[in-house]
Amino acid sequence: MAAVTAELARYCASLDFANLPAEVKERTRFLVLDLVGNIVRGRHDAESTPALLSMARALGLAAGGSAVLGDSARYTPAGAAMLNGALAHSLDFDDTHAAGTLHPGAPVIPAALAAAEMVGADGRTVLSAIVAGYETTCRLALALPGGDHYDRGYHPTATCGAFGAAAAAGRVCGLDGKAMQDAFGIALSQAAGSLQFLANGAWTKRFQVGWSAMNGLAAATLAREGFRGAAEAFEGKAGFLRAYAPNPKPERALQGLGTEFELMQTAVKPYPSCRYGHAGIDAAIALRAELGLKPEEIESVTMGLPNKGMLLVGAPLAYKQNPQNVVDGQFSGPFVVSCGLVFGHMGWDSYAHLQHPQVRALLPKVNCVEDPEIQALFPTYMAGKLTVKARGQEFVKLVKVAKGEPENFLTEAELRAKFHGLVDAVLGAERAAQLADAVLGLERTSDVNSMMRLAAPIMAAKLAGE
Repeated sequence: MAAVTAELARYCASLDFANLPAEVKERTRFLVLDLVGNIVRGRHDAESTPALLSMARALGLAAGGSAVLGDSARYTPAGAAMLNGALAHSLDFDDTHAAGTLHPGAPVIPAALAAAEMVGADGRTVLSAIVAGYETTCRLALALPGGDHYDRGYHPTATCGAFGAAAAAGRVCGLDGKAMQDAFGIALSQAAGSLQFLANGAWTKRFQVGWSAMNGLAAATLAREGFRGAAEAFEGKAGFLRAYAPNPKPERALQGLGTEFELMQTAVKPYPSCRYGHAGIDAAIALRAELGLKPEEIESVTMGLPNKGMLLVGAPLAYKQNPQNVVDGQFSGPFVVSCGLVFGHMGWDSYAHLQHPQVRALLPKVNCVEDPEIQALFPTYMAGKLTVKARGQEFVKLVKVAKGEPENFLTEAELRAKFHGLVDAVLGAERAAQLADAVLGLERTSDVNSMMRLAAPIMAAKLAGE
């Protein structure tokens, strides 16, 4: 079996942002901007935030010098990594990697930032670490592969993300290849995350991602202090790939390493919901605009999905047609499509419309099916098809490349608009603009702490947990 652990460790330890292609550098900065916006608003809005903050305080994680973005208080490095990671994933508005079926940024970036505050790292070091973390997270998911991992009930954002967080924190801390292998071996003992949250809209999906960010930081810190980790963490007999999936492809983790960047295959979300529903939202908004459709004219809607999409947003249908909370809505194809058809948009504020009469009237009319045409496009494309019966006719819209996918990525202007839509309510427009500029200029920053300070509110704002 390929020496996956040693090769990934060597690559992560030696990765230098200065030597990366220009498009990778730009995309990395864009992904950081996107995630920072999610964290700030998640600190302010997410219903799970008060409990997370109370837990952090009770465990003594709220007495340090590290920043939680969108918060004026300071936390321990472990607390900051955990909270920023959980908040990054709390709106389900964070980036996605289709082939890996995960969200790489949420565990990786918070671990890198927490480590950077610990050691006073500069921006280039942090950006190097983030690339290392993305490559580790996504490549492990591809090697499992992610679909088989999902079928066993694991949440790859949390499981693979723990190793990505260790890679990122380890690169910031300056681990060499051997110590990085130790960090991976230590993270192996902590890689966990279950899909059972789907049963009742549980908040564990958010928590386990934050915990993986903290796990990665702890693993890297232990390795820095000389703690020995398990050898062959990925390819070993009881290593991650063999233990967490039935038919792993270890060589896939190393394919094109250093020349092909899985980070560039990462998408950002224009809508705060499960990525499998985004092509359907695009189609709903487009059909509404093209036809001038009114909700009361719609007789039925069929949402065509790939198999993995059906598992997350399409079934069981009766449950998906009756969302009762934000998590339900985020994983309900019928709800997100109904929002697109009723309002012509789908944003974070759309979850206030869970009980809207027009949405409720449309929900039972939306059926979800596994569509052979869409399945054939997956996982290369996160496509979707919407068939709407109205006015005695049938209207079909297939979206092959949803907005935000790598081939249809958001522009800097669109990313800034999304950022301000999330952050202005917490920091105010002027400070939000300063923070966005600081994030996009991270490569030139000598000390990341200066950027982190800009994410603390100075205006009067009622934050979750206060």
